[in-house]
Amino acid sequence: MTPKEIIAKNYECFRTGDMETFVSLYHDDVVVTINGMHRFSGVHKGISAFMEVLGGIPPRYENFSVTPTNMIAEGDQVFTQVHATAEGMDADFGHYHRLVDGKIKEFLVYDDSQKMAHVMKAV
Repeated sequence: MTPKEIIAKNYECFRTGDMETFVSLYHDDVVVTINGMHRFSGVHKGISAFMEVLGGIPPRYENFSVTPTNMIAEGDQVFTQVHATAEGMDADFGHYHRLVDGKIKEFLVYDDSQKMAHVMKAV
C-alpha cells in the first residue's frame, strides 16, 4: 500500500471500529502529539499510550466521527483535512502522519482544541 492508502485505511478502521487492524498500521513506538490544553493534549509515546487516549473519546464525545475530506501525500508524509462531528461539535481539522517502513511513526493532531475542550465542558 502507498502511504496515502495506509492513512485512508487508518481512518476506515477508526470509523468501523476495527482496532486490531488500526493498531497494526502503527509502529509500537509511534509518537502522537495532540495540540491544545485539554485532557488529551500532549505528547503520547507508544501505541499503548495512544490507544489509551482514544479510549477516552467515547465518554466525552457523543456520536464522534472523523471523515477525511482531502489528503495530500509527498513521499512518506501525508496531510489529511478531516471533518469531525459530535454532539455539540462540527469542525474541520488537520492531521499529519509520517510513515517509516510502511507504518505510522509520527502523528500530529491539529484539531481545533478550543472546540474539543468546549464539548468536554473543559472551558
